[in-house]
Amino acid sequence: MATQSASFSKTAAGRDGIFLPAFTLWWREIVRFYRQRSRVVGVIVSPLLFWVVIGSGFGTSFRSGGGAGQQHYLDYFYPGALIMIVLFTSIFTMMSVIEDRKQGFLLSVLVAPVPRSAIVLGKVLGGTTLATIQGMIFLVFAPLVGVRLGLSSFLLVVLTIFLVSFALTALGFAIAWPMDSTQAFHAIINLFLIPLWLLSGSMFPLSKAAGWIRVIMQMNPLTYGTEALRTLLYPSSQSDFSLATSLGTLTLFTVAMFGLAFVMVNRRSTKPAA
Repeated sequence: MATQSASFSKTAAGRDGIFLPAFTLWWREIVRFYRQRSRVVGVIVSPLLFWVVIGSGFGTSFRSGGGAGQQHYLDYFYPGALIMIVLFTSIFTMMSVIEDRKQGFLLSVLVAPVPRSAIVLGKVLGGTTLATIQGMIFLVFAPLVGVRLGLSSFLLVVLTIFLVSFALTALGFAIAWPMDSTQAFHAIINLFLIPLWLLSGSMFPLSKAAGWIRVIMQMNPLTYGTEALRTLLYPSSQSDFSLATSLGTLTLFTVAMFGLAFVMVNRRSTKPAA
């Protein structure tokens, strides 16, 4: 009986050793973000301006073929603007990893008796929560483009936003972890992640892309997030992938990015938090 009690206590302590620090880091990310109101405004307003200006600029001159070809470009671009909000929030929230390193907070966490998996879980879930909330806020504009969501469709949209947010936040964490410069982080964003969004079907459809661009778009996991949102928001539109294929690919991408973040944190370095 004593052995079973000790085993239970050890298991409970192990759970607390992961989830309590993870919850603390998660809450810290939430509080930090919403105390910086300029970041909150920027994350929403920038994609909103992109959506309105670019969408109005292309207007009815855009034709994507099939059902989507009858859409105004504001309608077509809406899922892409939603993905942009998630991308910006997820990635730039993870700049806090670099800030924490400079301020010495990350070093104090690393030397504490806390498993590194708790650091990954807490930071990634914090960024994921923020990105998901920002994406859901942008859904208030959905009726303006004729979107009417039932409960099941709404829940699937939230699931899609969550998967994209989690994957991109984990990717941002993996990129930020070895860096000690926000300038270098921005350079990676501009070189890699912005093209990742541009080639996700957010601005132009896969079916009308050039051959080599189409291949890249098919390999781009963000394409499946955009297509899943477009399928859910506009059920009558034609999609290059089924909803099951898109969600399945997103799930694999999410698992892979979280695994990458975990591997980066557990890599041995001569200066892990300098």
